[in-house]
Amino acid sequence: LFGVVLLLYLMTLLGNSAIILVSLLDPKLHTPMYFFLSHLSFLDLCFTTGILPQLLVHLGSSDKSISYGGCVAQLYVSLELGSTECVLLAVMSYDRYVAVCHPLHYTLVMHPRLCHSLVATAWLSGVVTTLVQSTLTLGLPFCGHRRVDHFFCEVPVLIKLACVGTTFNEAELFVASVLFLVLPLSLILVSYGHIAQAVLRIRSAAGRRKAFRTCSSHLLVVTIFYGTIIFMYLQPAQSRSKDQGKFVSLFYTVVTPMLNPLIYTLRNEEVKGALKRVLEKVLGNAHV
Repeated sequence: LFGVVLLLYLMTLLGNSAIILVSLLDPKLHTPMYFFLSHLSFLDLCFTTGILPQLLVHLGSSDKSISYGGCVAQLYVSLELGSTECVLLAVMSYDRYVAVCHPLHYTLVMHPRLCHSLVATAWLSGVVTTLVQSTLTLGLPFCGHRRVDHFFCEVPVLIKLACVGTTFNEAELFVASVLFLVLPLSLILVSYGHIAQAVLRIRSAAGRRKAFRTCSSHLLVVTIFYGTIIFMYLQPAQSRSKDQGKFVSLFYTVVTPMLNPLIYTLRNEEVKGALKRVLEKVLGNAHV
């Protein structure tokens, strides 16, 4: 398991770093879609780095402990980045909606100021929710309970350690989950409903294939990310086993961030072309 997690972590670092670099270095990728994608890759880099090194230490040694400060930091950072990604994926779906449904107005609508405002909103919403949710969770009395039956400090797991009633905290967690999971997912589904209608109206088979190729990668990321995280945060705690919770969390903290760059690069000719141009430029300079 240590070897598998280490391999996935290295692939995550390599893939997401490559996405960020080509988005910055290739002028052809200086578009809203790749601006959002580079932020998604940066989020995944930070998210996995906040969790997986500690997990690797636990897997590779007999010491399974984490300091209280480390647990607090992990809680705040992981919730902030996870919440930001929920909003960012909805922003990316809106970008694809405008690109497919209103292509002639795309550059007018998705201007740089709007793109920066949308990304800033995503990051700010993540900061606000972690300040509220994590602070409320850490305010619970744990009465000496120090055994976290999980591989990282996460709100649903820490709430279970409390030795008092947690009805308010569970209600707050449910409301936050609706705001950051159900609402963005609903917006995404509405966007892709309009996209599907627009694509079906395209007469050219080549045009339909291009539109589906552009959006299918994002839709695949959304399905994987929201499917696993909704299972963890919206399903009643009593209806899932501890092992199920660990497995699902492992999936959206390890597997999904590794898949994101693979999905976008292997299914996207623009990114593959940009990678090729950047490599040729680097190797050409090295040869000279």
